[in-house]
Amino acid sequence: MTDLRLCYQTVEFGKTDIHLCTLRNKQEFHDPAGIAEKLGICSASWPIFGVVWPSSLVLAHYISDYQTTSKRILEVGCGMALSSLLLNKKNADITATDYHPEVSKFLERNTSLNNDKAIDFEQTDWANKDDSLGLFDLIIGSDLLYEDSHIDLLANFIESHSNPSCEVIIVDPGRGRKNKLSTRMESFGFKSTHQKPTHTDYLDQEFKGYALKFIR
Repeated sequence: MTDLRLCYQTVEFGKTDIHLCTLRNKQEFHDPAGIAEKLGICSASWPIFGVVWPSSLVLAHYISDYQTTSKRILEVGCGMALSSLLLNKKNADITATDYHPEVSKFLERNTSLNNDKAIDFEQTDWANKDDSLGLFDLIIGSDLLYEDSHIDLLANFIESHSNPSCEVIIVDPGRGRKNKLSTRMESFGFKSTHQKPTHTDYLDQEFKGYALKFIR
C-alpha cells in the first residue's frame, strides 16, 4: 500500500464521524505480484474499490437511522465499506464482503482509524457456492450492477445468504438494470420497491439513481 497515493477524509452522519483512508483518485494502481490480475481485475478497474462513490454515500445515509438491532447484516461488494464502518460504529452485527484483494487491508486500517472493533470480512465472488458466510436478516450494497451478467450472479448470491424473512437494500446509480434485478428477486419471493432518495444535499451533483428495496 506504500506505493499508492492515499487520501484521508471524514464523512459526517449527524453527530457521528466516520474517518476514511481511501485511494487519492481513480488513477491509482498497484498490483506488483499480479494478484488482482489473476482474479480477472484489470488495471482500469483495479482502483474502483478504493474511492467513495455517490451511491455509497446514499446507502450509508439511507441506513444511518435504520433499525438494525438484533439483525445480522451483510454488505455485498463493500469497497471502502462506508456503510459497514457506520453500522459497526453503532455496534450492529455487520459482515462485509468484496472480491478485490486490497479491500481487507483498507477495512482493517479504517476500522482502526475509527477506534472500533474489527469487522468480519470475507473475500468472495458472487459465483462462490461456499455457504460459510451463513444467512442474514439484512443485505445491503451499492452500485453493483455494471453488466447484465451481474444480475443473476447478484440475485443468486443474495438468495443463497438470505434468511426466509429478509430485507435487501441496493442503491443503484441508474445503470438501467434495476427492473431486471427486481424481476429476478421477485422470482425468489421478494416484494420489490424503487425509491428515489431524498435530501441528498451531501452530494456534489443530483443523484439520478434509486434505492431498491426487497422484502420477504
